[in-house]
Amino acid sequence: MRTIFIGRQENQSRVRRERTMETMIGKVTHYYPKIGVAAVILEGHIARGDRIHIRGPHDDLHQSVLSIEIEHVPVTEAGLGQDVGIKVTERVHEGDMVFRES
Repeated sequence: MRTIFIGRQENQSRVRRERTMETMIGKVTHYYPKIGVAAVILEGHIARGDRIHIRGPHDDLHQSVLSIEIEHVPVTEAGLGQDVGIKVTERVHEGDMVFRES
């Protein structure tokens, strides 16, 4: 669930909560900080353009998938059991869970 602030009235904030369906699709196995890539073992399907949510004890990242690679070869989609590299906009950690938003 994401919180979106939609306005303030005299020191009060009105908040609207937006429910987003999420499906767990994988787990981060490694993060490469120099190139900003998360290695993810997939438990579901992912495609370029999907919105993902990476969540862990230190991370809460929402982004679109702009780049997926398998063995350094760019692909447009990947599925169950594949080990992929996903370009991420922020640092993530080993063990973080990856969800597809819908």
